[in-house]
Amino acid sequence: MVRAVLSSSIVAIVLGILLLAYDVAIARGTDLLGGDLTTLAVAVYVACVLAAGTVITYLVVPQPTGAGGRPRRSVWSGALGFFAAIPIAYIGLVLVSQVLEPLILGA
Repeated sequence: MVRAVLSSSIVAIVLGILLLAYDVAIARGTDLLGGDLTTLAVAVYVACVLAAGTVITYLVVPQPTGAGGRPRRSVWSGALGFFAAIPIAYIGLVLVSQVLEPLILGA
């Protein structure tokens, strides 16, 4: 379970920094291509954290070996990563939008 949380957390931190930079740039009036696409950026952030958590956990967490002795993968490994990534994505969004962004912008 720790590997599922850790993999999603690392992806959430990296993408959260990028999302924070985008939000700060928009708030300071930077004229970006496409205008203010914050909603799309948040949706991409959540989708990437969920997808990365699912795939990385599927690849890293094998099922217990049975009589065959070789590790197997199952959709349950991916489901573990997906469900571990949901609260991590939410916590990352809260930290970016409610804690870090107001600290940086001074609001």
